[in-house]
Amino acid sequence: MTNIIQINHLKKSFENHQALKGVSLNIPKGVIFGLLGPNGAGKTTLIRNLTQIYRPDSGEIFFMNEPLQDKHVRNMGYMPEERGMYKKMKIGEHLIYLGRLKGLSAQEAKDKVDKWFKHFEIEDWRNKKVEDLSKGMQQKIQFIATILHEPDLLILDEPFSGLDPINANLIKDEMIAMKNKGVTIIFSTHRMESIEEMCEDIALINNGNIILQGNIKAIRNENKKNLFQISIQEGTQWPESLNLKYPASPLGDSVFQIYLKEHNTNEFLTDVIATGTVITGFQETLPTVNEIFIQKVKESNYE
Repeated sequence: MTNIIQINHLKKSFENHQALKGVSLNIPKGVIFGLLGPNGAGKTTLIRNLTQIYRPDSGEIFFMNEPLQDKHVRNMGYMPEERGMYKKMKIGEHLIYLGRLKGLSAQEAKDKVDKWFKHFEIEDWRNKKVEDLSKGMQQKIQFIATILHEPDLLILDEPFSGLDPINANLIKDEMIAMKNKGVTIIFSTHRMESIEEMCEDIALINNGNIILQGNIKAIRNENKKNLFQISIQEGTQWPESLNLKYPASPLGDSVFQIYLKEHNTNEFLTDVIATGTVITGFQETLPTVNEIFIQKVKESNYE
């Protein structure tokens, strides 16, 4: 798979604090890529190096196999967590202005603004001022500003912050639609359920280092803990004769969790069936991204 971003041994310091300690990272083209990390881990510094707000102390960044240059920034869209819009400007004028900054002509910017106003059914917002909108509505406008020039790379930092569930789903659908058209999206958030739902690949940064990266499905499989969930016929209990060999933790009505490190699944299922118990469901329980996040950050803090 082609990489849109390749980062090699990136370092960045501020006075006595080393924010990035030799970060290397590949981001494939045409995916939603989750960039994770606790507060102060180095995520924002990494993003600001990608968008050339900062310059690295050392290391390399390549954009589509070319050394990162000023010209590439116009092919990116960046929505930071700290929103920045001119509160006194009318929304329509504001979006056209931002589109012009990204290289669109006045007519191109107007046409694209018209398209997005119609698409989001907010045409009556055109002459409202930014300050007259709620935080969630400002977020929607900021999202339009980020994608207006149709960049190949989107960097979205907490894009759902302040949005109600309906508008969060609206933005989510747009992200998926853009990804399906070949746009790469770097998605940074603390909402792990969104990462698990939307991302194919992730990287976890802590204390200025990448401590985990790769395909999300592979990472969940690599970190499994031999836990399984079994459902038995409704209204029945876990057989007492199995308790010593397979102690079960109840998860609900006739649903139990089993730890099978020392036994294979065939042996386990044979033993259960031998008791006359009717099995209605059986599956391995993989760790969530949130569980892996917590575990890996704790481990790296003690290294």
